[in-house]
Amino acid sequence: METVAAAMNWRIRSYRTGDDEALAEVCVRTGAMGGDATGLFEPASLLPDIFLNPYLAHCPDLAWVVADGKQPPVGYLVATADTLEFDQWFATQWWPTVAHRYPRADRPTTMQEVVIETGYSQGTARNPLATEYPAQFHVDLLPVLQGKGFGRRLIEVLCDALRARGVPGVHLGAGKDNSGAIAFYHRIGFTPLPSPDGTQWFGKRL
Repeated sequence: METVAAAMNWRIRSYRTGDDEALAEVCVRTGAMGGDATGLFEPASLLPDIFLNPYLAHCPDLAWVVADGKQPPVGYLVATADTLEFDQWFATQWWPTVAHRYPRADRPTTMQEVVIETGYSQGTARNPLATEYPAQFHVDLLPVLQGKGFGRRLIEVLCDALRARGVPGVHLGAGKDNSGAIAFYHRIGFTPLPSPDGTQWFGKRL
């Protein structure tokens, strides 16, 4: 088990291309409402291909990881400064390159089918939050990092970068059953916003 002293060696740094495999593992191991989604989706690339890899491909300058300099990263934040532009790029440039891995169901019912439908539907409708809060992000940390302040610090790094670009606001969504995440975003100053069933959206003005 990691000790507090070992935790002191972890640092936030910018994403590097060699981080991809480790970050995909973090994405999967935190993909079930913050818990481990290993074995829940086939192929295992499904969650990274929707919630991680497109950000690394399109916005690598808005990606940061937590690592100790010796071992692979154990946490990350990925983001876009312009959700509307990103969604269109995802729909027209990214998803067509990976969609062949994920057959679409006529009526999604299983968890896997619902997640796949997220890929097919992204960019097909205008995000209602993107005008007031144009940026959005995903942050994931393995349990060894949780509760040590790295989530808050990653978001602070992102918000500083977005302010420097003149971005007026940022938003994100959390599953309504993910009580830990919802409490966390309340604590760090995000405002709950009107949300669809099953999701709680949050926004923060910059």
